[in-house]
Amino acid sequence: MLFNSLEFAVFFPLVTLLYFLAPGPARVFVLLAASCAFYMAFVPAYILILFGVILVDYMAGRMIEPAAGRKRQLILGCSIVANVGILAFFKYFNFFQANVAAVFGSFGHAAPFPALGIILPIGLSFHTFQSMSYTLEVYRGHVPAERSLPHFALYVLFYPQLVAGPIERPQNLLAQFHTTHRFDLARCIEGLRLMATGLFKKIVIADRLAVFVDATYKNPGEHSGATLLLATYFFAIQIYCDFSGYSDIARGAARVMGYELMLNFNRPYFATSVGDFWRRWHISLSTWFRDYVYIPLGGSRHTVPRRCVNLLIVFLLSGVWHGANWTFVVWGLLHGAFVTAEVLAGRGGSAERKKAGGFAFGRALLVFNLTALAWVFFRAASVADAALILRRIATAFGSLSLPGLSTLELTVALLLIAALFLTEHLGRERSVWSRLAAQPRWVRWGAYYLFAVAFLALALTGPQHQAQPFIYFQF
Repeated sequence: MLFNSLEFAVFFPLVTLLYFLAPGPARVFVLLAASCAFYMAFVPAYILILFGVILVDYMAGRMIEPAAGRKRQLILGCSIVANVGILAFFKYFNFFQANVAAVFGSFGHAAPFPALGIILPIGLSFHTFQSMSYTLEVYRGHVPAERSLPHFALYVLFYPQLVAGPIERPQNLLAQFHTTHRFDLARCIEGLRLMATGLFKKIVIADRLAVFVDATYKNPGEHSGATLLLATYFFAIQIYCDFSGYSDIARGAARVMGYELMLNFNRPYFATSVGDFWRRWHISLSTWFRDYVYIPLGGSRHTVPRRCVNLLIVFLLSGVWHGANWTFVVWGLLHGAFVTAEVLAGRGGSAERKKAGGFAFGRALLVFNLTALAWVFFRAASVADAALILRRIATAFGSLSLPGLSTLELTVALLLIAALFLTEHLGRERSVWSRLAAQPRWVRWGAYYLFAVAFLALALTGPQHQAQPFIYFQF
């Protein structure tokens, strides 16, 4: 079920109403049933995979807590192997088989095993990592093992963030399911504003840009470097509005019911270093890799060369996490190379960011272009296509064409992007919604009315013709 669908427009208020009407102890079951229905709207049978993950990690947590020594490590290891094994089978088996087949084919032999007709379950990487964080935190003694199977199941299945995050830690989300939340009108309004912001980003901006980006990247050899460059910049904005829009809707839907999800994006294109970018972009994933991979590897406690190796490992794994394609591997390694270069140059830390001063705009512009360069590999269908795109941008710039867009639509898109950056700049210390809430009633409601009219007008008149799935659903 898509957040930007008519089905969700019925589902959300109905579930929220049932949630607040239900007595406290029953609410977990209302949300469990709703979350199962939400996920099964995609591929019903794959709910069984989630049930398997839930049972494995629930039992692992219960067994890890009283265990000690090697037994404790063994149970954790079994839990991690089970989770990673499920993820590897569904997400990477056919990628592995295709590469093995290519190697054998180069010697004139057939692959020793065939590809399988399996479909990647929606959001598998997200709920697998969330479930793994629970067993890791229990192992570290940071949280007690959850006694209630329904509460733990809801921690993994919670529908607002089930498919594309944020990847929550048990310290934050699991504990909230043991609290009875009363209906609060002010909190409900805040949540609805957040949802409206996310829907605007997705439907009005991301989906509008997607028409041009998809048409250009589908056949990169047919377009000039100028067209490919504009499509690359537009994709950088598209993926941000698409993914942060999802996170806004998820956080808003949860807040209406009284739950607080973590902030997943914090104005990433204002970052003044690539390291700073990753402290602002997909924060729940970057902190997951920091806490469970980078720090256990030694983090920054070792020599600079060892720290750089640790960073490259983390970004390589981040690339692989995103998808079973060499394009994602290159994308991850590019970011790893950018961050290690900053470490070797002594830049990117908090002290360096404070010294940026008047150079902040120039550095942010540089970082945006570096991330856009990496986005070419993220978006392209293959490494060969990505290389072609970069080569055309560098050597065959040519004239600009607008596949899928009119000149008027291009103008609207550019104005929306400018409005996005202006809004984020104004909201660097206090959100625009918060600023608006402090205004007189006639100002507030006038602004709400204009926002609603603009939303409907831009959504109904753009080049996008139907609801598009969120980009990160494929991960």
